[in-house]
Amino acid sequence: MNVKNMKRTIGAGTACVALAASVMAGSHRAAGAQSANTPAREVPRFEPDASWAKIPNGWVFGQVASAATDEQDHVWVLHRPRVVRPDQKTGPPVMEFDAAGNFIQGWGGPAEGYAWPQSEHGIYVDYKGYVWIGGSGNDDQILKFTKAGKFVMQIGRGGQKKTNQDTQNVWRAADVFVYQKTNELFVADGYGNKRIIVFDADTGAYKRMWGAFGNVPTDDPATGQAGQRGETGAAGQRGGGRQDLTRIPAKELDPKDPGPPQFSIVHGVKVSNDGLVYVSDRSGKRVQVFTIDGKFVTQTFVDRWCEAPRGSNLFCGSGDTVASTAFSADPAQRFLYVASRSPARIWVYDRKTLQPLDSFGRPGVAPGEFYVLHHMTADSKGNLYASEVEDGRRIQKFVFKGLSSAAAK
Repeated sequence: MNVKNMKRTIGAGTACVALAASVMAGSHRAAGAQSANTPAREVPRFEPDASWAKIPNGWVFGQVASAATDEQDHVWVLHRPRVVRPDQKTGPPVMEFDAAGNFIQGWGGPAEGYAWPQSEHGIYVDYKGYVWIGGSGNDDQILKFTKAGKFVMQIGRGGQKKTNQDTQNVWRAADVFVYQKTNELFVADGYGNKRIIVFDADTGAYKRMWGAFGNVPTDDPATGQAGQRGETGAAGQRGGGRQDLTRIPAKELDPKDPGPPQFSIVHGVKVSNDGLVYVSDRSGKRVQVFTIDGKFVTQTFVDRWCEAPRGSNLFCGSGDTVASTAFSADPAQRFLYVASRSPARIWVYDRKTLQPLDSFGRPGVAPGEFYVLHHMTADSKGNLYASEVEDGRRIQKFVFKGLSSAAAK
């Protein structure tokens, strides 16, 4: 984005800041505008706080790949310090902040004894207090640390043949989650492989894996090579290549079409309290739900219309949507939040029915707007934290303000 356009975007966004508590909170369908005969439902309401993180020492974030919360509601931010400009100062890749956004500590980076990621991508803090780091570089592995940054374990190693059948290594894994009831590490593996793979969180021993619909993950380039874009096979079109005459436009897709039998980009994984695994298939534009054993339960498409004909970003960015999910803080985890990357918004779903209830956000750089949504997490108070990559390079806190009524769809 050039300076002129950036100023225009900021100016337009600034004029909307006064409305952030209502428009960005998803209450744009306010109760007062409802007909007396229109049934109402409750939806979460949020207020954006883009300046929440107080970064010390004149540092700036690189691309903010991911964030995680711990039992104290401290927020652990994983960013990419190697992508800041030469004239900027930055801190270590892992930064811990308290709930008020005050900096606590930072650590991480290359050192003896482990292979630090070439491209930082996912972070998670488990119920035992261990910090897990993953990377999306070609030879990146999964690392486990104490909160103080002491190395504990590495899963996988570089220099291996890349295949979905490998049970000892990952290929550009995007996200991790530890499920307390089974003490298992669920890995969204990811940009290269097309699978969920599960390891023992203490020993790193392989447990099981599966692909979309619970299928055996395949290395067939027609159904999942890294670099494929879109769910209809629009490969290699970024940058205005020759039009793929076999691609089916989104508006022509049969609503009953289940989508491809393999994942496209497995970008996120979360496990609910009741033992359901929610997988973010970013290029597949869908959330798929499984039991913890990998049995397919259901799926929902999110902004399936979003596509980028011939790779043009004049339409819908990269055409990717589901980048990450998070759950509401109530014990039943009533709501599922879905970060939709290219449309630049967060959807609110009824977690049990997967019915869309509301959404908030739009493209831009003002508070409450998004410039390349990436990962998302929630704390015990119900607040959301959304990270942005590319030129977004920030983390925004969305303060939970309770439930409000909205017209039923």
